[in-house]
Amino acid sequence: MQRTGEAPLAPHAAANAPGVFITFEGGDGAGKSTHIKFLAQLLEEAGLEVVRVREPGGTSIGEQLRAVVLDPANAEMAPETELLIYEAARAQIVAQVIEPALARGAVVLCDRFTDSTLAYQGYGRRLPLAFIEQANAFAAKGLVPDKTIIMRCADTQEKRGRVASREAMDRLERAGGSFHERVNAAFDDLISEDEQRMSIVETVGAHSDTARAILTELEDFFPWLMDGTCNIEPQLAAFDAAHRLSHTDEATS
Repeated sequence: MQRTGEAPLAPHAAANAPGVFITFEGGDGAGKSTHIKFLAQLLEEAGLEVVRVREPGGTSIGEQLRAVVLDPANAEMAPETELLIYEAARAQIVAQVIEPALARGAVVLCDRFTDSTLAYQGYGRRLPLAFIEQANAFAAKGLVPDKTIIMRCADTQEKRGRVASREAMDRLERAGGSFHERVNAAFDDLISEDEQRMSIVETVGAHSDTARAILTELEDFFPWLMDGTCNIEPQLAAFDAAHRLSHTDEATS
């Protein structure tokens, strides 16, 4: 990987090393964005270039497409239209952001990628999986993540609370219970087909517990985060403290 600073925490990083592409998947409310942000901070403190992106979105064109596909006012949108919007946004972010970042040796952390399309539009909307796989490959130019973390919230009530606490639920979040049950079941099927690339992490206990579980799954890429080379305990403690503070603010507001 390419160093972007002088922090001596990434002893294995070397100039001109290939980038690393890590995706985070899972149902809504599983904590993906929270843990992507924390992982990015750890890696940046280690002197690595980190690029955080989300799907759909991540580019000017992609964000415009995101607004259309997630707008609750577009309730009449056909499943086929939905799929093609997602693929269009993906094609743009791969070409404009992800490929260039990987080429210069950055770590790319992506909130959702092709597996979400299989889960949501394939299993959820019941569109043909074979066609979606072809569309994914076309839009992503054949790019496959180096590692995929599937995040799953074991506490269903907590998960629903996280989604309900948002200012407004988007069109996909409003798709109904049976839809989301099919989506959640899809990730179990997907991991059974690619266990080497995909791993499930349960979001249970303290935030630091989940973070450690994620770092364990990424040990092949960043062994120095877990082998004692770096002391990340202060960051983990601060992560828990920030989470407790946010809950206190919510309870007293």
